[in-house]
Amino acid sequence: MKTINVGLIGCGFMGRTHSNAHRRLGNFFKLEHQTVLKAICDFNEEKAKAFALTWGFESVETDWRKLIAREDIDLIEIAAPNNLHAEIAVAAAKAGKMIICEKPLAMDGKQGLAMVKAVEKAGVPNLVSYNYRRIPAVTLAKNLIDEGRLGRIFHYRAKFLQDWTISKDLPQGGDALWRLDAKVAGSGVTGDLLAHCIDTALWLNGDMDRVNAMTETFIKERKHNLTGKIEKVGIDDACAFLARFANGSLATFESTRYARGHKALYTFEINGEHASIAWDLHDLHRLQYFDHRDPGILRGWRSIHVTDGDHPYMGKWWVPGLQVGYEHSFVHQLADFLEGLANNKTTGPTFRDALATQYVCDAVLKSARTGRWEKVSKIRQSS
Repeated sequence: MKTINVGLIGCGFMGRTHSNAHRRLGNFFKLEHQTVLKAICDFNEEKAKAFALTWGFESVETDWRKLIAREDIDLIEIAAPNNLHAEIAVAAAKAGKMIICEKPLAMDGKQGLAMVKAVEKAGVPNLVSYNYRRIPAVTLAKNLIDEGRLGRIFHYRAKFLQDWTISKDLPQGGDALWRLDAKVAGSGVTGDLLAHCIDTALWLNGDMDRVNAMTETFIKERKHNLTGKIEKVGIDDACAFLARFANGSLATFESTRYARGHKALYTFEINGEHASIAWDLHDLHRLQYFDHRDPGILRGWRSIHVTDGDHPYMGKWWVPGLQVGYEHSFVHQLADFLEGLANNKTTGPTFRDALATQYVCDAVLKSARTGRWEKVSKIRQSS
């Protein structure tokens, strides 16, 4: 086995998901490359030391620049807030490190393009953690679409609903609530939640041509955890937009943190000429499928329990009938990344792929400001 030493930046929720993936990978996937949790980096040294003890990291850093400069680090994983992604990724690329970056890629398309140029100039393997692609049922949906089972696609609809920011007393900023601070997050539900929906949609249904959006910030001011002052809220609490895909299909997307009763309701449905598919994160091991070509007396929605050994990824886990969960999507993306290294193949979504999602987010936010349909910027091919 070839050893890859990992330097992870960030001790929050996403740092845990990435660390867990490394810890579980070798138990279920036999790969040419083996990762070692070499160093964890966080500005808070006490927090980093506790994290290292819990997850088995060999060392601790409090300065990501020192982490990148270390010769014993091969792979940099960025699980830090959004405003740090670009600077860290560009520096890591210049240092010749492989990079796995949390989503969204950057604060905006301009930053994202600089990141793409940096990794492509350096020629370093790179991946953005849009993990929902690696849920077995979602990967199965991709396979069915690519096989042409749905035929021509007419409609795509997706939503991602939460309810955790409804209280006007909830502050913004700091370690736990930086997603409510526009200076750190870049945007609200558009970059945090809809970015997932958009990435999945682009992967399943191709390029998006133009969008028409509306956003709302329901609580206009909140106390800031760092300054202690009441400050204007700059993120979008809710967003809904229409879209036209390059293949002619129509789409609706909706996301909010003000849908009481929903903690993480991510769903999509795709309607095609011959068949439709639907998926729900709350029932993530099932794919709903309807095929109009079935005999009339049997025609109807079927629930496919995606747990058999010939379903995507499932042959690595348990016996049929026993499902996997959210955490396994991170194991799958890491396994795919390492397998790509072994076979000299690119694993998506790359920074370039994620830039396409960033451009859609930019167009959505612009449309919400202008009240008009906005074209989605296209990515130029690398030279």
